[in-house]
Amino acid sequence: MNRIFFLGVVILIFLAIDYYFFQAVKVGIRGLNDSVRRWIKIIYWSIPVISLLISFLVIILYPEYLSAKVRNLIMASIFIIYISKIMGAAFLLIGDIVNMFNNIGLKLKGKIKPGNSITRGEFLAKGAMAVGGAHLGIMAYGIISGAHDYRIKKVPLYLKNLPKSFEGMTIAQLSDIHSGSFYNKTAVQGGVDMLLAQKPDVVFFTGDLVNNEAKELNDYFDVFKKVKAPLGVYSTLGNHDYGDYIPWDSEEKKVKNLETLIAGHKQMGWDILLDENRSIKLGGEQLGIVGIQNWGMGGFKKKGDLKKALLGTEEYTNKLLLSHDPSHWRAQVLGKTDIDAAFAGHTHGMQYGIEIGGFQWSPVQFRYKEWAGLYKENDQQLYVNRGFGFLGYPGRVGILPEITIFELKRA
Repeated sequence: MNRIFFLGVVILIFLAIDYYFFQAVKVGIRGLNDSVRRWIKIIYWSIPVISLLISFLVIILYPEYLSAKVRNLIMASIFIIYISKIMGAAFLLIGDIVNMFNNIGLKLKGKIKPGNSITRGEFLAKGAMAVGGAHLGIMAYGIISGAHDYRIKKVPLYLKNLPKSFEGMTIAQLSDIHSGSFYNKTAVQGGVDMLLAQKPDVVFFTGDLVNNEAKELNDYFDVFKKVKAPLGVYSTLGNHDYGDYIPWDSEEKKVKNLETLIAGHKQMGWDILLDENRSIKLGGEQLGIVGIQNWGMGGFKKKGDLKKALLGTEEYTNKLLLSHDPSHWRAQVLGKTDIDAAFAGHTHGMQYGIEIGGFQWSPVQFRYKEWAGLYKENDQQLYVNRGFGFLGYPGRVGILPEITIFELKRA
């Protein structure tokens, strides 16, 4: 009953957005003949009826009738349409608010009579449609071009007391692969080839190999098993890897799913760290690699046990931590441990934002203080990878998929 109530509320909100944006459409098409206007209205209102009243019921209430990829595609389409309508409606709302205050001012001055107010102008209506249409085009372009527009980001990582043997060592980081979302295997292979061309000494993978189910990896297993490095590939789990976001017939099946996924890491030759640590040895010196299961703030799973993961690491001069959720760094690492640098992902940079030169912005920053790039306080650092894959919206706008290459340097 709660789910049905929630769906009802969501549908009403979306229909309210449709109705408000439709006011701009009516003004924008009033110069057309009756037949054309009628068909535009029919087409306009057919979209929410089909996408909301039918798709939502099938996707949410009866998900077993559709594959995960089809569900993702439908949800992404709904998201793209409505976020674009919201952008257009926001433009219209600003204009309406300005008009309202103008009306109040004119009325107070006695220059306007009741029933003779300034109305929503054609400029506002067409401006709202232009904003919504332009945003729809940008989102479409983000699917066509942005989803697999992999970028290599080279980051020098300065560490105090770094043993000489490790100076110049390179580490590649991948995060948030979300293999269940991919639709272009050739492009994904291209991204992996870009990583391998960098010839990193070590590779870190910081969680979310799948969206929900271990079987999502099957189609891309042969692609990601090629990710190798001379000093090893180390991985850990993200919040999506536990299968918490879909229903299971039994708890046993859910547990088995996680076991299968962990086995997949190992079969690819990745050393998965589940609240554990390893040491990389070069020239008689050691570098500590620590990895924990997902631990996140704001309702996300707190499975990781950092104290357990740090057992036996006292002898390591430097410690590098793999922890999927960047909120873990401030909650348990910063100022509370001697971990030199942590590597996270999780945010995807919301797959939407702006990065120009040193300026970066994304709506995700209102939730996460650390959401993309390198952060440093005192002598401790955190790097948040923007993610290799995507989730929900099958594209990226402004915040592009990332392969990070770190070069260790002595501070």
